[in-house]
Amino acid sequence: MIKKSIKVKLASGFEARPVALFVQVASKFESSIYVEMEEKKVNAKSIMGMMSLGVLEGEEITVVAEGTDEEEAIKEIEEYLSESE
Repeated sequence: MIKKSIKVKLASGFEARPVALFVQVASKFESSIYVEMEEKKVNAKSIMGMMSLGVLEGEEITVVAEGTDEEEAIKEIEEYLSESE
């Protein structure tokens, strides 16, 4: 299991389009992937779960991945969240 804190640099935060793209990235991997923010923990492969976090640009989330491709999953998710649209 890998747990990594990542600062969100997406200009529009977790609005519909960025969340859909995030879920697309997360869904490429077999690993279980979760996003934690404050008291919430949601499945990173769930659009509704991710939207419920309401993450804004500059906020920090924790991504947790567990499975055979966990390292690659964390790397790609971090790359996506570090892009400024």
